Amino acid sequence: MQREQEFTDRLYDRVDVLRGVALHGVEDALEPVGNGLQARLERDVLVAERSGLLAALNAVDGSLCFGRIDLLDGGAHHIGRIGIRADDSDHTPLLIDWRAPVARPFYLATGYTPMGLRRRRHITTEGRTVTELHDEILDLSDGERSGFEDPSGDAVLLAALNSARTGRMGDIVRTIQAEQDRVIRAPHRGVLVVEGGPGTGKTAVALHRAAFLLYEHRELLAKRAVLIVGPNPAFLRYIGEVLPALGETGVMLATQAELFPGVHARGTDTPRAAAVKGGAPMAEALALAVRARQRLPEPGAPVVVPHDDGDLVLDWEIAYEAREAARATGLPHNLARPHFAFRVIDALTSQLTERIGADPYGGPNFLGPDDIAQLGKSVAASAEVRAAVGELWPPLTPEEFLADYLADPVYVPDEDAEAIRRAPGGEWTPADVPLLDEAAELLGADDSAERAAAEAERQERIAYAQGVLELSRGSETYEFEDEESEVLSAHDIVDAERMAERHEEADHRSAAERAAADRTWAFGHIVVDEAQELSPMAWRLLMRRSPTRSLTLVGDPAQTSEEAGVGSWERILEPYVGDRFAHVRLGVNYRTPAEIMELAAKVVRAEDPSFEPPGSVRSTGEVPWTRESGADLAGAVASAVAELTPEEGRLAVIAPRALHEEIAAALDGVVAGGEPDLAHPVVLLDPRQAKGLEFDHVLVVEPGRYGTSDLYVALTRATQRLGVVHREPLPPSLR
Repeated sequence: MQREQEFTDRLYDRVDVLRGVALHGVEDALEPVGNGLQARLERDVLVAERSGLLAALNAVDGSLCFGRIDLLDGGAHHIGRIGIRADDSDHTPLLIDWRAPVARPFYLATGYTPMGLRRRRHITTEGRTVTELHDEILDLSDGERSGFEDPSGDAVLLAALNSARTGRMGDIVRTIQAEQDRVIRAPHRGVLVVEGGPGTGKTAVALHRAAFLLYEHRELLAKRAVLIVGPNPAFLRYIGEVLPALGETGVMLATQAELFPGVHARGTDTPRAAAVKGGAPMAEALALAVRARQRLPEPGAPVVVPHDDGDLVLDWEIAYEAREAARATGLPHNLARPHFAFRVIDALTSQLTERIGADPYGGPNFLGPDDIAQLGKSVAASAEVRAAVGELWPPLTPEEFLADYLADPVYVPDEDAEAIRRAPGGEWTPADVPLLDEAAELLGADDSAERAAAEAERQERIAYAQGVLELSRGSETYEFEDEESEVLSAHDIVDAERMAERHEEADHRSAAERAAADRTWAFGHIVVDEAQELSPMAWRLLMRRSPTRSLTLVGDPAQTSEEAGVGSWERILEPYVGDRFAHVRLGVNYRTPAEIMELAAKVVRAEDPSFEPPGSVRSTGEVPWTRESGADLAGAVASAVAELTPEEGRLAVIAPRALHEEIAAALDGVVAGGEPDLAHPVVLLDPRQAKGLEFDHVLVVEPGRYGTSDLYVALTRATQRLGVVHREPLPPSLR
């Protein structure tokens, strides 16, 4: 233990140097380069790298180092959450990043396949102090013993599983199992489906896979960012510290409700409305609704447009020809609109040309090309013409289009239209976000005005720079005007355009920050948790964000609860990749004790007798209990909470949303509504808020009100004890 303590002290001395000298070595690295543009770019890169390391060091908790592998050849490597090198001339690795290939035997080596290892050591620390060592002997012929041997090799894993929860997910780098390691290090390209029942660690595996990919493909993914999609804000807060603790801060975490920039989807839908909005037929309905906004005048009732040289007639034939030509471009609505306008303006200009330039004696039109062009400009500039074009082919934003559509839904069955109908001004809901994204694809963004403004601003900067250069040229005085000067001036080194570019404001946002503001951003990789819950429309949105189809999908079809959820991996992926995806299943339950899992499995087997849950690795001896409340349900819940509340750790009360006000009134410090604070010792959730979370103890209230999937989720959140309180009859599977 003394040796490990000495190493820990040395490691933290190095960490103190890194923290104390934020830009250590940057100035020396830049000195030979000079002060030009290249120097500034290299400085930015070096500063970003150094700042990233410091951010990682500050995010990591006290135990930077958690393991050591002793090699058969006598060498040894210490394994940690991040990699750190010494300051010697060889930059000797002081701590090996857990993602490095040399660290992999720490997770995979066995006595049967030692992978070149003599010993594997697990190191437990509190701050800088080494508190425990657990050694596994992998070379059975080695007679040396340290006194810290762990006969089973499971002490560290079981200690982690039995430790009290904090309300935040921690990393699992100390305890990654072989089946998990294979998933984490799976090839980058393509779609990987990670399926697993409750407690199999699939979320933790997916997060560590994201960290591994960022390590393995840093150059690519640092530019394009990684997106992690979670089921709700509470879940994102729960997992939010995992990646920073592993040294990765450039990741975008979002729920479905946050995937359309500028829209905050805080409203709620009925389950029926969410299912209709999420269904695949909505894509066709919205496409038809957009086409319906490309209108024609009624036959025999043309639009009459006043003009200085006489009224212009925009009839059905002109509008139809213009509409078909615009649609034939294949462009989205807003981008095809200029083509429609051009055809209309051209037709109306022809009317004026024939009227003004007609020879009364039947001769040729006496207007020349310049005259006709001038007439075309007058037609295009006419406010009345622009209004007529706007009436037939209006410019639309996704927000205004979808708000109008939901106020009067069309192209869906009447009962579906009634389910999603909403008065104008209503709040956006999470199910609206994929519809907004679909509308944005159908409409397109006509950014010609923004591009023109940006170009005008650029030309102004160039003109200003040119003026500065001219002033510098004019201010040059030479003692001998007839002799050629050898002094270089500003205009000899840089032209006005380059000078203007150097003064453009740089975008210092990270890739994740830029991605969050750009609906069209293409991510390098996407991780989706509870993927079975997403609707077909939500998948259309996500696939647009991943044109390379590089995704890790995590979930369990047995836990599908949303009506719009696709559930089957084949149904999710067939429209996008066919059967070209890898599928792995995690079969070991690390979280849920065998006693609780046995009860939860009965719930599913009541509908599916062939159901086999993941096998639990441990048993606590704590048998789940049920208790009838009598008339005072809230009082019975409060009594059970007092009985279950641990000295440390967390307890969740999982109850139907309709009972939250009643229950919260009986519990100190618990508030109904809003997003729960998972750091509080007792939290009140409904089953869907509890997805993906875990607690030391769980109290399930009125299980008879849950569907099978929701009840299965609620029963499998506990790591230690489970209780059930009910006033209404229990489901048959729990009796």
